[in-house]
Amino acid sequence: MPPHVLTDFVKAYDVRGLVPEQLDVDVAWALGAAFTEVVISREQGTGCVIGHDMRASSPELSRAFGQGVASRGIDVTHIGLASTDALYFASGHLGLAGAMFTASHNPAAYNGIKLCRPGARPVGQDSGLAEVRDLAQELLDGTGEQRQVEPGTTTDKDVLADYAAFLRGLVDLSGGRPLKVVVDAGNGMGGFTVPAVLGTEAGLPALPLEIVPLYFELDGTFPNHEANPLEPENLRDLQAAVVEHQADIGLAFDGDADRCFVVDERGEPVSPSAITSLIATREIAREVAAGTPAEDVAIVHNVITSAQVPEVIAALGAKAVRTRVGHSFIKGEMARANAVFGGEHSAHYYFRDFWFADTGMLAAMHTLAALGEQSEPLSKTMTAYSAYSASGEINSTVDDAAAATAQVRAWAQDKDVEVDELDGLTLTHRGSDGDPMWWLNLRASNTEPLLRLNVEAADEDTMAAIRDDVLSVVRGTARGN
Repeated sequence: MPPHVLTDFVKAYDVRGLVPEQLDVDVAWALGAAFTEVVISREQGTGCVIGHDMRASSPELSRAFGQGVASRGIDVTHIGLASTDALYFASGHLGLAGAMFTASHNPAAYNGIKLCRPGARPVGQDSGLAEVRDLAQELLDGTGEQRQVEPGTTTDKDVLADYAAFLRGLVDLSGGRPLKVVVDAGNGMGGFTVPAVLGTEAGLPALPLEIVPLYFELDGTFPNHEANPLEPENLRDLQAAVVEHQADIGLAFDGDADRCFVVDERGEPVSPSAITSLIATREIAREVAAGTPAEDVAIVHNVITSAQVPEVIAALGAKAVRTRVGHSFIKGEMARANAVFGGEHSAHYYFRDFWFADTGMLAAMHTLAALGEQSEPLSKTMTAYSAYSASGEINSTVDDAAAATAQVRAWAQDKDVEVDELDGLTLTHRGSDGDPMWWLNLRASNTEPLLRLNVEAADEDTMAAIRDDVLSVVRGTARGN
């Protein structure tokens, strides 16, 4: 096998590579040793907690990583099968650095690692991951220092019941009306955590929920569909099952169950921006009820969530904090603002009371609680948070992203727009009576020759017109779609 080149698959926020061509036990060991030296030991950490998903390679890789950690004198706690948010729970609850072995929604041939500091604080390329990568490469190449220390201990710990009880302590579902809930776990870790949190398998009392399971069998080959609910075709089985079972709601989790997508009782997908508005409303109300002035409550959202998100937050007297797309930006901004909640268009939802980390399960519980507290169907409840028409994210392959972006800016010169460049190019047309509002964001991919377009407008016709005009400009420089 050719030498491993870690720069090929150690990304900006995590590790994601082909097994075993890129990520194997030797790489996992080296990354564990390097993570310990660069992050844990340097920050006087006391140990590392390690979890893994249901992929066939995950147990072996996670054990090898743990051996690398222990080789540097740090104690290791293996929690075994876990969702990513359960690993974050363990990191926060136990006060330990963490490593989660998962490739999330990637195909079966992949695996990966998400790393965090104690309290689920992120580790990214600008906060230690690049140094971890470089030291691991030296260890693999034989040029790194081979230190001899007393190895750390290795223990196993089951945290599933504690994780489930902790989440139930944040959102009380016991008093709501009975709900029929279809859950598509996509053969991922939702099939492990949903029965514990929403059911009774962790020894907790029954909730007024009838769970209709889809693809709860843990299978890292994903035999039914990809565990990526962001792609519409992967929601079709859930949509059909909701209608067939006359369910109140459908939930879809991705492979490592840190993201949750919602389908209403008609089988129609609910925008993650609408869910962000719903949860923001609940969290603001909870903070105000606890005595915090509304103006002191902050909610974080990224640049491509719906314009209605900051409108909802402002209408409740709270503070909307806008940031770049990506979990490290959301988590960083939440910590700076002490925000109670943060939401992204990609269905990542972050909670102050969950160590500022993202958890699809807690978002699902908030949505179930909101639905169970009143008698209206979900589609009617969400109408208040679905005022605008959105294009969704549309990718275009371009030769020169900067040139294409400049052409879109030129196209907008006579259109009375506000321009900002917090994350890519955002153009906002405020509109007025008879002149519909619209905005667009055009962002270049960090890893591919792609431009990502999002458009939202006051009505469907305006959205479609702006979308088509901008795509014609962008794809004038495109090789294809």
